[in-house]
Amino acid sequence: MRATVVFLLTFLAVTLALDNGLMRTPPMGWLAWERFRCDIDCEDDPQNCISEVLFRDMADRLAEDGWRELGYVYVNIDDCWSSKERDAQGRLQADPKRFPGGIAKLARYVHDRGLKLGIYGDLGTYTCGGYPGTTLDKIEIDAQTFAEWGVDMLKLDGCYSNSTEQEQGYPLMTKALNATGRPIGYSCSWPAYQGGLPPKVNYTLLGEICNLWRNYGDIQDSWDSVLDIVDWFTEHQDILQPAAGPGRWNDPDMLIIGDYGLSMDQSRSQMALWAIMAAPLFMSNDLRTLNSGARAVLQNKVAIAINQDPLGIQGRRLIKEKSGVDVFWRPLSGGSSALVFFSRRTDMPYRYQTSLKALNYTAGTYKMYDVFLEKPMPVLKDATEFVVSINPTGVVM
Repeated sequence: MRATVVFLLTFLAVTLALDNGLMRTPPMGWLAWERFRCDIDCEDDPQNCISEVLFRDMADRLAEDGWRELGYVYVNIDDCWSSKERDAQGRLQADPKRFPGGIAKLARYVHDRGLKLGIYGDLGTYTCGGYPGTTLDKIEIDAQTFAEWGVDMLKLDGCYSNSTEQEQGYPLMTKALNATGRPIGYSCSWPAYQGGLPPKVNYTLLGEICNLWRNYGDIQDSWDSVLDIVDWFTEHQDILQPAAGPGRWNDPDMLIIGDYGLSMDQSRSQMALWAIMAAPLFMSNDLRTLNSGARAVLQNKVAIAINQDPLGIQGRRLIKEKSGVDVFWRPLSGGSSALVFFSRRTDMPYRYQTSLKALNYTAGTYKMYDVFLEKPMPVLKDATEFVVSINPTGVVM
């Protein structure tokens, strides 16, 4: 198979990874933005506004509904959490009406449930939502503030900053976070603001300063948005795939499974493709009202195990068929591997015929397991042809 070169590239890059020991597998949890955006109307919409109530509710659900044990441990605040003004000491402060207990108290609540708290900042004069940003002169004090509050992860956006400020600021925040002595996972939005590709983006440098990074635009609650992201990552996989590894991940953005835009087949497709891409798994949905179908997809233990494989090698597309079927492959530890047969078709189930030999597998006999049917399949020889029936916009994994 093709694993040899991939292993070598990964090994060379891992030695340069951010040395905070964190996120050796893709981080998992819940993130507010796609589902709840910047809803600050707590008078008329108290259950859904960006407030400590929302984040306590989600922490409760992660802790009580089986998510935490599967690895979903981060409760991540996004934009619009802060006051419009810094305090008298120049520190960021939570909005006093929506977070009356402050972020430190919320962090204790989250930690008491065996979870971790993530927070949002922006390397610029303002956040994307118009709240105080982190200018270059505020990097150290903001890092210290987050550490004192007990924050476990920082997502640093890039609105209202230029390329020079980003080039200075993102590495400076790495040093500032490390200097606090608190282990804080670091998500950088830097490449997304520079087009996501070399020469503007240096992925070797990113692997030295960030645990994960946003490469591309924000996901929206639609199948078109998921497909657009998958296509961009696939078109540039030769650049992106070697950049990922333990402690440093490409981030194609949130899981929108359980919201309004995806069918069940499309939900399985997003889960499968994010698992193959070794992507962070941050759900952005309402865990309080999640339906059983979405829960089954998001809690699929084998899909999660594939995503969390300790080798940390990002998968890639092997084949793009004229029929509208794409085949993705990811090498896993213990000599295993994951295959995803993905249909772009919208007409009817498509019967795709192939063999493991045609997919570059070495000669031998293989045990097979269908991830979403959750059952073993008949043992298969490499040269034996087999057929998978793939639903429109669906997957077989």
